Amino acid sequence: MTETRHNWTKEEVMEVYNTPLMELLYQAATVHRENHNPNQVQVSTLLSIKTGGCPEDCGYCPQAARYHTDIEGNDLMSVQQVKAQALRAKSSGSSRVCMGAAWRNVKDGPEFDNVLEMVRTINKLDMEVCCTLGMITENQAQRLAEAGLYAYNHNLDTSEDYYKDVISTRAFQDRLDTIDNVRKTNVTVCSGGIIGMGEQLEDRAGMLVALASLSPQPESTPINALVPVEGTPMEEFEKVSIWEMVRMVATTRIILPNTQVRLSAGRTDMSREGQAMCFFAGANSIFAGDKLLTTPNPDVNEDMKMFKLLGLQPMKPFAKKAQPESVEAQYSKFKEQGEKPKWSRPGHKIERNEEAKAKAKL
Repeated sequence: MTETRHNWTKEEVMEVYNTPLMELLYQAATVHRENHNPNQVQVSTLLSIKTGGCPEDCGYCPQAARYHTDIEGNDLMSVQQVKAQALRAKSSGSSRVCMGAAWRNVKDGPEFDNVLEMVRTINKLDMEVCCTLGMITENQAQRLAEAGLYAYNHNLDTSEDYYKDVISTRAFQDRLDTIDNVRKTNVTVCSGGIIGMGEQLEDRAGMLVALASLSPQPESTPINALVPVEGTPMEEFEKVSIWEMVRMVATTRIILPNTQVRLSAGRTDMSREGQAMCFFAGANSIFAGDKLLTTPNPDVNEDMKMFKLLGLQPMKPFAKKAQPESVEAQYSKFKEQGEKPKWSRPGHKIERNEEAKAKAKL
C-alpha cells in the first residue's frame, strides 16, 4: 500500500500534473497497481430521483431554476420506480446506484422519509447505495447511515479560490461541513470536481490539495469534464481535451492513492483509446447508463463491449467495505428534528451567471 499524504502543496501537485506524459502515466499506473486491482472497474448507475427546479446558481448546472435549459423537471420518484430502475441497473452489471436530487439541502419531512426508504430498498438488493442530496446535517447523515447508505457524494467542484466564480448561493465551507457531518457516521465519502469551468491549473491542484487534506481522504473521487449545456452560464465553454482528462486522472491517482477515481461526466466525447488511457492511469470506476442526471452518457452495452476488449471486469459490490445493515424506520434511533440549519448564502454576483439568468427571463 502506498503511504497516504495529507500535506501536499499546490506547487507539488502542479509539478506532478506537468510531469512528461509517459513518465506521469508510468508513475500513476505503478501507484494504481500497488493499491488496486488494475483489471477491475466499478460500474455505477446515477439516477435523478428529483430533477430540475434547484434554487442554487451553479454555473455548470442545467438543473438550476434560474437558467432556461431544455431539462424536463420531475417531482420526487416513488420508491417503486426507484426499485425498478435499481433492478434494471443490477441486471446491466452495475454494483452501485447513486441517487441524486436537485435540492440545495435536505429538509426533514415526507420526501426525506421516502429517500430513506429508497436507501433501504436498494441496500436489500445487495447493491451499494450512494446519495447526492445537497447539504445535510449530522442527524440527517445518521438517519441515512441507519437506513443502509453506503456512500454520500458531495463534490468540492473546484478550488476554494475559484469556487466563488462558479457559485454564489453557497460557500466552499458548506461543502466541507457536509463532508464532516458524513464522517461522523459509517458512511463513506465520495467527493471530487469538474474541470473545464474556466479554472486555472492552480485551481485543479487546489481542489486536489483540499481533498488530500481531508482525514481520512474520500473513498471515491469523481473527475468530471464539463459538459456545456445551452442556457447555462458555461454553455459556450470549450470542452477539455482527452490529454487534460488523462493528466487529471493520473495526478488524482498519485495524490489519492487509496481512493477510487471515478471517470464521470464527459465520457461521451472520449474514444475507447482515451478511456483506456484513463483506466491505465488509475481510473477504476465509471457511471453507466444513457444519462448522468441530465447529461448524455455512453450506452451500457457499449461500455460492456469496451470492458471485454480491454479485459476489464466489473467490480463486485462491497469489495472495499462491508455491506451496511438497514434499520427499519420504526426501529430508528435517530428521529426527525425539523432542523433549519443556517447554510451560508454569500450573496456576491457572478457576471456570467447573472447574464444567463437575464437571458432566461427573455
